[in-house]
Amino acid sequence: MVTNGHTNGASERPKTGIKVIVVGAGFGGLGAAIECHRQGHDVEIYEAFPELKTLGDIISFGPNAGRIFYRWSNGEVVKRMRPLSIDLRKYGFNIHKYDTGEIVINQKTPQYAADAPNFNGHRGELHEVVFNYARDDLKIPIHLGHKIQTYFEDDNQAGIELESGEKIAADVVIASDGVRSKAQKSVLGYEDKPKSSGYAVWRAWFPNADMLADPETAQFCNNGDTFNGWIGPDMHFLFSTIKDGSDCCWVLTHPDEHDIDESWSFPGKLSEVKEALKDWDPMCTRIVSKTPEHMLVDWKLVYRDPLPTWVSPTGRIVLLGDSAHPFLPTSAQGATQALEDGVVIAVCLRRGGKDNIPVSVRAHEKIRYERVRATQKTGESTRDMWHKTDWEKVKKNPEIIQFPRQDWIFEFDAEKDAEDNYDQVVKELLAA
Repeated sequence: MVTNGHTNGASERPKTGIKVIVVGAGFGGLGAAIECHRQGHDVEIYEAFPELKTLGDIISFGPNAGRIFYRWSNGEVVKRMRPLSIDLRKYGFNIHKYDTGEIVINQKTPQYAADAPNFNGHRGELHEVVFNYARDDLKIPIHLGHKIQTYFEDDNQAGIELESGEKIAADVVIASDGVRSKAQKSVLGYEDKPKSSGYAVWRAWFPNADMLADPETAQFCNNGDTFNGWIGPDMHFLFSTIKDGSDCCWVLTHPDEHDIDESWSFPGKLSEVKEALKDWDPMCTRIVSKTPEHMLVDWKLVYRDPLPTWVSPTGRIVLLGDSAHPFLPTSAQGATQALEDGVVIAVCLRRGGKDNIPVSVRAHEKIRYERVRATQKTGESTRDMWHKTDWEKVKKNPEIIQFPRQDWIFEFDAEKDAEDNYDQVVKELLAA
């Protein structure tokens, strides 16, 4: 089936003969593999973790990701994701002043198109849907427990060497294995270490039993899905109830200068969270106190200045997602932009064909680079808008504190954009 000029489902395109290795089975890697499969490439995934675990907490996918998901088997994947996701069409987003707790504004939730839905849900549960779709529906080979030792390439092929010593070659390697990807050295010629953003996030996901037992907090779980945010000096606290109020999730972004060379995720301490919130609306502490401490994580937000390139010297290894461009959570676009990357590299490889892979990979980078950088900046601008709020201005115009929902981000169709611009971008690359 073809909709709006773009193929849906998995078997619409003829085989290209292009062999692709994807490293990493997160959302970016799975998405890239699924899109490569849709575009007719022969793709396999290699992942270091030995088994799939439903880890994590809240993750957001804007309608620019929903548009991608919808094209996977004509909306079938979207149907599987919907029951796991928050539904805020009735409730919206209550934005509170940090100290008084007053609701400054209720930001309504837009009604998105059926073929470009919005998703907010448990990272592990939504990941399991995508993982199972790739493995079971599309039969994409996913090799778990395979740690990468190094990457290699020459003019005719690229590949990976596993810690076991085994070498696997392909026409192109997509490195989607996170901020510490070993492929960065192959691409840049040096190791580009991520640095602290100056912030960390305490985050937790837990069942609603203790929330229901307290009359002060039961309201959040007795009214379906809810979303509330408290905005204050250099911090913001976001709290959601999901799956008709049965699950609770909160995140608190706070200043942090910890040395991220050691690790970027630590067990959290409720005492530290409560100390940070001591001058805030008591409701925040009341919610936090319902959290089982073993379910609390202190996640250090890493950042990276834009890499000069995502593409290796011979054009056969490409960085994708966090490997190339980590996002701050306040962008709510990190995973979505990784999905867009996967769409574009798959389209470019098909358009260029097996004999023109280096040009196709560089075209992908040229198509993606400026959009990714502009979207990255929204994470900084939203964080700063909330953390440096002028409350006198907010009194006059509460809308200035709303979470930005920008059309240039949400209405973007990565597949259409790649199809429309590929030829011109290649022309410019060859001319240069």
